[in-house]
Amino acid sequence: MLTYAQAGVDDEKTARALKGVISLAKTTFEFRKGRIGEPAEDLGHYSALLDFGSFYLAMTTDGVGTKVLVAEAVGKFDTIGVDMIAMNANDLLCVGAEPVALVDYLAVREPDEEIFAEIGRGLYEGAKQAGIAIVGGETAVMPDLVNGFDLAGTAIGVVEKGKVITGGSIRPGDAVIGLSSSGIHSNGLTLARKLLIPKYGLDYEYEGKKLWEWLLEPTRIYVKPVLELIERVEVHGLAHITGGGLLNLGRLTNYGFSLRMPPVEGIFRLIHDNGVPLEEMFRVFNMGVGFVAIVPEEEKEEALEVLNKHYESYELGVVTEERGIMVENYRLSLQ
Repeated sequence: MLTYAQAGVDDEKTARALKGVISLAKTTFEFRKGRIGEPAEDLGHYSALLDFGSFYLAMTTDGVGTKVLVAEAVGKFDTIGVDMIAMNANDLLCVGAEPVALVDYLAVREPDEEIFAEIGRGLYEGAKQAGIAIVGGETAVMPDLVNGFDLAGTAIGVVEKGKVITGGSIRPGDAVIGLSSSGIHSNGLTLARKLLIPKYGLDYEYEGKKLWEWLLEPTRIYVKPVLELIERVEVHGLAHITGGGLLNLGRLTNYGFSLRMPPVEGIFRLIHDNGVPLEEMFRVFNMGVGFVAIVPEEEKEEALEVLNKHYESYELGVVTEERGIMVENYRLSLQ
């Protein structure tokens, strides 16, 4: 049995360590004249909002994480740019913001023209899917500090006042709809790598794909379906299912959830079969659902119609009065 903490990533310890940083961050609001939006004050949502008069400017930052180690191991760098843009653009969506622009940060041990070109191709493809402009960036060559490379970015989006989605309108009985993921996305790679690669090797064939192909499958970008959804139906909450798995739903509301998740398949089945408990799986990975929308019960059919035009989507369950996340078909209670 191997857990995420045993693999080297202790989410609870990280959360405790971040409390001091968050407390100090809140005090910096006084340095900015004018009002800062409510989600920014909470610092628990996916994006911070700055008040720009008639609209909010949404900001978020994220990177690719240890997925870059798999890219390095197989010498394939043309997809991780998609991952970086996906992690940022999908987070902006969660407050109802349309992604607008992004700057990237690439830290390397030494410059390599061919690798840079591959990374650039991924960035281009990700930007195309997200409808976002890469307006600048920074490349840092630091042989004394970096062993390999790291790729991250900061993105901004815009959302009109009155159209911000925070989860505050979520009520018991609302329908919970999941958009399918493309696989492991960009979270939980530390656990997956340390569990699977030493045992099988990156060229191991599983269900018609090599292990490295499972691990490098680009993160799905949900910009087009979610923006269309927001225009068509009343949306009460949006969640990007990243590190922390279904616990990400707790960012939106103090209500609970009763869900029935898709079957454990693909890379998730391989990880689970190699000793990771099912409860830990749902706390770490997206488990086939990369994004969640919460809508009024009476609008769920139209919501599914919109989303299924883009990616396979599922009616997962409902919002409940009682706190906690119940995965009914696996008899799991996540707190």
